[in-house]
Amino acid sequence: MKQGIFTVCTNEEIADKVYRMTLSGDVSDITAWGQFVNIKLDGCYLRRPISVCDTSCGMLTIIYKVVGDGTEKMAQIPFRSKLDLLTGLGNGYNTAVSGDKPLLIGGGVGVPPMYGLAKQLREEGKDVTVILGFNSQKDVFYEEQFKKLGCKVFVATADGSYGEKGFVTDVLPMVGDYTYFYTCGPEPMLKAVYNATTTEGQFSFEERMGCGFGACMGCSCKTKYGNKRICKDGPVLYKEEIIW
Repeated sequence: MKQGIFTVCTNEEIADKVYRMTLSGDVSDITAWGQFVNIKLDGCYLRRPISVCDTSCGMLTIIYKVVGDGTEKMAQIPFRSKLDLLTGLGNGYNTAVSGDKPLLIGGGVGVPPMYGLAKQLREEGKDVTVILGFNSQKDVFYEEQFKKLGCKVFVATADGSYGEKGFVTDVLPMVGDYTYFYTCGPEPMLKAVYNATTTEGQFSFEERMGCGFGACMGCSCKTKYGNKRICKDGPVLYKEEIIW
C-alpha cells in the first residue's frame, strides 16, 4: 500500500451516471488487476474504494457510478484537481491458472477491472472471451475497448434494449468451451455465475469498507478456510473457498 497525491486529467461521463476519471501519479504499487484504490474526498469521513481499470503510460484510469454522496462529489471534481489516494490495495487476480481460453464476466461497475485483466491475458497470448452485463442500453460501456484488445465480446442487457436479452448467465451457453473464468459485479450476479459455470474461477467482491487495508475488520466474510477481509485478503476469492 502506498499513499500519494494524484492529479485529475479527465473526468467524463461515458454512460448513464457512469464516469471515467484519469489521473497522473505514482502507480508503481498497483501490481495486479483486481486491486483497488481508496480515495479521500473533502467532506467525507471514509475514503471511497474504486477498482483499477487501467494504468497505461503511467496514468491511472478508474470508472465509477454515481450512487451516493461520495461518487456525486467525484463527478464534480474538475480538471487539475489534486486527490489523496491509497494505491495497491487488495490481492488481485492470478492469471497463471487461466488456461488458454479464459472467460471474463463483468456486470455494471464490475466491468472496469475486467479490462486491465483482459489486456494482461491477451499479452500472455490467451484467447479471451468477455461477457458484459448491464440493465439497459444507456448503461453499456467499454464494449469497443474490449474488442480492440482482440477479445470476443458478448453484451447482455436485462431489458433487451441492446445485445442479448437477459443476464450474463443467459449468455454463457453461447460462449462455448472455456478453460477458466474471472468475474466481478454485484453479489446476486456473482452467485448466479457460481452456480452456472463449469470450471474453477476467481470472484472479485464488492463490499462496504472502513479503512480499506485490513485494520478495522469491517468487511470480513466467512470462507471455507476461515474468515477473510475483503479489502486485504480479497477482493478476489477463489470459487473453491466461497460460502454463500
